[in-house]
Amino acid sequence: MIDTDAAVTLDVFGLTDRGLVRDGNEDHFLIARVNKSVEVRQTSLPSAAVAQEFGGGGMGGYLLAVADGVGGRPEGEQASERALAAMLSYMGRAATCFQSLETSEEHALLEKLEEVVRGVHADLLAEYGGATARLPATTLTLVLLAWPRAYHVQVGDSRAYVRRGGRVQRLTRDQNLGEYMVSLGAWTDEQARMASTAETLSSAIGGSELEPVVGLIDLAPGDSLLLCTDGLTKHVPDDEIAHALAEPASAEATTRKLLSDALAGGGTDNVTVLAVRTAASE
Repeated sequence: MIDTDAAVTLDVFGLTDRGLVRDGNEDHFLIARVNKSVEVRQTSLPSAAVAQEFGGGGMGGYLLAVADGVGGRPEGEQASERALAAMLSYMGRAATCFQSLETSEEHALLEKLEEVVRGVHADLLAEYGGATARLPATTLTLVLLAWPRAYHVQVGDSRAYVRRGGRVQRLTRDQNLGEYMVSLGAWTDEQARMASTAETLSSAIGGSELEPVVGLIDLAPGDSLLLCTDGLTKHVPDDEIAHALAEPASAEATTRKLLSDALAGGGTDNVTVLAVRTAASE
């Protein structure tokens, strides 16, 4: 879908697929427009999880998120659903405040987004009596886009990328054992790729450890964003993602191309891709 304000046009689209191997899909994604209220534009969440009816006009901002229920844990699909529904509920309550967001309030906003993540984690702990081995768990990668600022929150190994000035970079760093061992200098990148335990999450909502990472970046017309679960990055390397973002294609075409590439590469996991294209308004 495309929205326009006086400065910029945003083209946003998301898709999720169970892949070629898994019986079900534990991924979810969300695209919601935030103004004086919140309007869900596209999501994989069931209607019961979208527990609001929001209207509103003007572009305002966007809430963009992907979540990947942890494989091998009970109710991973429900965990990813609950994480996104909680963020949506928070934005529904805070939409009026968000409309008048000042730079001086950014720190408080980031703290609140992290607090919501920790709240979902705490609710799961309470529901399951603190037994983390039995908890449903999920990753979460979220961008709150209030032009030109993109506030981002990450837990786990779902990623966010930005293309700006012709270069693509990650906004997030995988929170898993492989990335941790590489950061310590104990493993090389090649050893991390080969290790059977490298994908073990070191942080997850519902996991034994939770370490949300928050940040922000300024965008300019022409920049692109990409959010995805590891079902994409297992099969599509960063250079191919960069190539796809460099193509002058719509957000929908970019999303469908990357999803197709992940399936062609094996499709061994659920795949979710969410793309944002920006351009100066004419």
